[in-house]
Amino acid sequence: MKRLFVDTAGWMACADESDPAHRPAVAVRDAWIEGGGSFVTSDYVADETLTLLKIRLGIEAAETWWQQVDHSPRVCWEHVTPSRADKARALFFRYRDKGFSFTDCTSFVLMRELKLREALTTDHHFVQAGFGIKP
Repeated sequence: MKRLFVDTAGWMACADESDPAHRPAVAVRDAWIEGGGSFVTSDYVADETLTLLKIRLGIEAAETWWQQVDHSPRVCWEHVTPSRADKARALFFRYRDKGFSFTDCTSFVLMRELKLREALTTDHHFVQAGFGIKP
C-alpha cells in the first residue's frame, strides 16, 4: 500500500477552505485515497494541527478533524519515542542555518525511518530536507 506522510500544513490546507492550497491539497488527499493509499502522521503533528485548528477555525473544527482522523483506517499514527526525539534534536541543532521547527525534525526522522519520500504539505522545509511535497 502506498503511504504518504501528512504534515501540519497539509492537514490545515485540507481543513481550512480559506487556505490558498485548500483545493489542490484536497485533490491530492482524495486522489491518494481513491488510489488505495494511506496516510502517515505523528503525535507531534497532531498536537500542532489541533492547536492551529482551534486558533484559526475554532474548537468545533478541531474536534471534527480529530474525530475524522483518530480512528480512520487510512491514517497510521507514529509516535515520537525517546529515541526518535533524540535523533530529531540532533537534526534540529545540526541544521542551524535552516528554519526547521523541532516538529519538522521529528517528521524528517520518521519519514527517513519509514522510507517515505513525499509529504502532503506546503512547508518548504521538507524540500530543504530532501523530500518531495504535494500538492
